[in-house]
Amino acid sequence: MKRRIAVVTTSRADYSHLYWPLVELAQRPDVELGVIALGAHLSPEFGNTLSEIERDGFPIVARIECLLSSDTDTGMAKTIGLATLSLADALTSWRPDLLLLIADRYEMLAPASVALALRIPIAHIEGGEVSQGAIDDAVRNALTKLAHIHFTSTPTARRRVIAMGEEPWRVHHAGAPSLDHLRRSKLMTRAEVEQTLNLDLSQPTVLVAFHPVTLHRDTTDEADALFDALAHLDCQILFVYPNSDAGSRDLIKRTQAFADDRIMTRIFVNLAPLAYWSLLRYVDVLVGNSSSGIMEAASFGLPVVNIGMRQQSRERAPNILDAPATTPEILDRVRQAITPEFRRSLANITNPYGTGHAAELIAEVLATTPLKNILIKAPVPVPPESEGT
Repeated sequence: MKRRIAVVTTSRADYSHLYWPLVELAQRPDVELGVIALGAHLSPEFGNTLSEIERDGFPIVARIECLLSSDTDTGMAKTIGLATLSLADALTSWRPDLLLLIADRYEMLAPASVALALRIPIAHIEGGEVSQGAIDDAVRNALTKLAHIHFTSTPTARRRVIAMGEEPWRVHHAGAPSLDHLRRSKLMTRAEVEQTLNLDLSQPTVLVAFHPVTLHRDTTDEADALFDALAHLDCQILFVYPNSDAGSRDLIKRTQAFADDRIMTRIFVNLAPLAYWSLLRYVDVLVGNSSSGIMEAASFGLPVVNIGMRQQSRERAPNILDAPATTPEILDRVRQAITPEFRRSLANITNPYGTGHAAELIAEVLATTPLKNILIKAPVPVPPESEGT
């Protein structure tokens, strides 16, 4: 019998990471694939990216409306609740043998919780990483403990998952599946990027990808220094939309106001994955706090100015220049990043997140790992008590 595997995606960002694993699973005769799309995918405000999944031809077994049009932490919490209610019905109706989740978005707590109650084994991609400045860190660790099969992006992340008490046989070092795009997809040339996005990349260009910092009470307080620093730059500035966390609407409004007052500024609500990866090849620097600066930019030798605490303690390549959220520090790092000397120093760096061969391994493990008794985990070994404790 075919193994029924459900894959959950919540946004343009995680779908781009899941694309090649989905391709591999869809091609396997021993797998019945079903995609569950929820959250920002169904939001007109964030580009209705469900259409990308439909266009790619993957079978969508559930479309979950759950994202509140809110800009608060309460809205985030209620979104989890709405998603949980709908997913309970969806996963009961199309009950998979295995559920695949990725990364650290707060919405992923909903399918994980439902799968736990329904005794559906969970596989998780990108556990064991660290991003201390966001609730993503706690979400990622919670998903790790709820999951039964793990795919990590780096050897260090694999060791961290095992240190959390997961049995080594369950934990596979696959690399980041987003990097499969860079090996398997045909990226655009500079001319194609310019034509598709109506850009002139012959001038110095800064790409900005900045998201709310969800562990701060004011999730956008680090944005003050970012916008102030950008106002001092004499170059073309391109913005991509933030994610849907609390504070994203405020960031969007500030970005639009910035663009209204400044020429040579563009805003992209949604860039298709290939357009985004291709753009990373030709801009001069990426500025912000996005994981794409940490995980994918190194493969292009692209300088990245990583602002504030959102990605604090995450593994990184030498292309990352960390800047506290102050205007002088951000400007100093940007000016360093765009020097020819710094760019040349990145010519032969190695991306710690892999070489673009994740999808094949992920699909093979998902399709062939025996599932009998997989829900039963061995207890975590407890070290002996120290004398006097």
